[in-house]
Amino acid sequence: MHGMAGDGTILVGKSTGKSSKPEVLALKLANRHGLIAGATGTGKTVTLQVLAEGFSNAGVPVFAADIKGDLSGLAAAGEAKPAFVKRAEELGITYEPDRFPVTFWDLFGDQGHPIRCTVTEMGPLLLGRLLELNDTQEGVLNIAFRVADENQWPVIDLKDLRSLLTFLSENSKDLGAKYGNVSAASIGAIQRALLVLENQGADKFLGEPALDLHDFMRTDRDGRGVINILAADKLMQRPRLYASFLLWMLSELFEQLPEVGDLDKPKLVFFFDEAHLLFSDAPKPLLDAVEQVVRLIRSKGVGVYFVTQNPLDVPETVLGQLGNRVQHALRAFTPRDQRAVRAAAETFRQNPDFDVSKAITELAVGEALVSFLEAKGTPSMVERALIAPPQARVGPLTPTERAELIGKSTMKGKYDEAVDAESAYEILAKRKNLDGETAEAAQGSEGGLGGLLSSLGGLFGGGASAKDAGKGRGRAKPSLTEQVISNAARSMARTVGTQVGNAILRNVLGGLTKR
Repeated sequence: MHGMAGDGTILVGKSTGKSSKPEVLALKLANRHGLIAGATGTGKTVTLQVLAEGFSNAGVPVFAADIKGDLSGLAAAGEAKPAFVKRAEELGITYEPDRFPVTFWDLFGDQGHPIRCTVTEMGPLLLGRLLELNDTQEGVLNIAFRVADENQWPVIDLKDLRSLLTFLSENSKDLGAKYGNVSAASIGAIQRALLVLENQGADKFLGEPALDLHDFMRTDRDGRGVINILAADKLMQRPRLYASFLLWMLSELFEQLPEVGDLDKPKLVFFFDEAHLLFSDAPKPLLDAVEQVVRLIRSKGVGVYFVTQNPLDVPETVLGQLGNRVQHALRAFTPRDQRAVRAAAETFRQNPDFDVSKAITELAVGEALVSFLEAKGTPSMVERALIAPPQARVGPLTPTERAELIGKSTMKGKYDEAVDAESAYEILAKRKNLDGETAEAAQGSEGGLGGLLSSLGGLFGGGASAKDAGKGRGRAKPSLTEQVISNAARSMARTVGTQVGNAILRNVLGGLTKR
């Protein structure tokens, strides 16, 4: 267990300069987030593996997206290769092969347990970005979410959303008077985008049973943190789905976990590989929300580590919050490359013993510049260091090995089969069947959509059927009255700033009623 130094730190490597000291990441400061950067082939994945092993040994669960399949090797013991044994000796440790507790996940359900979330949980902003909607179309999507929310129609999967959009189209005049213009063109554009999304396989992700995030926060019988690995090789062909899923997960963690302050070690550590995909072409409200969540989620005991080729891929507002840094080699062939090298060098606390910019271009594979937070939360002086060898296999599992582990997993059976409970699709279908019987009565009483909705009050909008439809979902949707009471109670226990901040984040990164 050389990954953990035994004093509340993770051994990452050893500096090679005058100080020649072990370079360690303090667990109590690991929730201050981090960055692993460097060009392709310089050793980022191995560094990620070393950190994941260290966290697991310390009892900290890990989530990581596996872009190339290499991280699956964490589930198998490594080999005492001469290069690893030599590197261990240089670090003053003995190389000990080891395997780690791993659970495999896959949005498409092929190479791991399926992961699902509901359309409501995904929320209008992330879903709008996933569908590549313009502002007008996103506005219509927001109206759809609002109508479903007010009527307590659970929007679970894509067919629910399609039914809801059809309802908006058929009642656009009445709804437009209350919410604003609901154009047929915008609804048509959203429906076409949903078809594209379904063709890409996203319908497997949007549905139930929805993921319980606490299943990412487990330890094994030996007290080691489970490493949750998301198979992301196919997912990388759909970069917006990849980015939307990871941002959804981060926002759900932020909303669900209680405030705990600074712990002796994180409750969960999250590795975002190919981090540039999270930020490219993202609208400003989304960037602002991500910046807020990254800043605030540390108090929930979650550490977020971005893995990317170029530090410039991460917005400055987020980059400034990443206190633990490992910088592998960067190439400096083009003017942009040279700017990236300078930017990377400037983010470190300078070391007078060497030129940081020059060193970044000279680093060998398995070597990096490192700077970790020290006792008072200030970054240490940057050092050039040799990275420790991983204890688990470097490289992927075979398909047979992966299948065997999935078959033995404690998560087997919990998420494997999709569930299609009563939701907006079924509720609206019933409503259509009742149209002929109730339309005349509705016109005779109040007329228009309002009368129709009133006459169908027992079917939806807080009636018994809507409540029943929300049962068995793991996250029941409260009525408007319950929300008001709940919000009033919470407001008495919170400061105005916290209440407003959380409300903004809920509306930006999630559904309107995520409880």
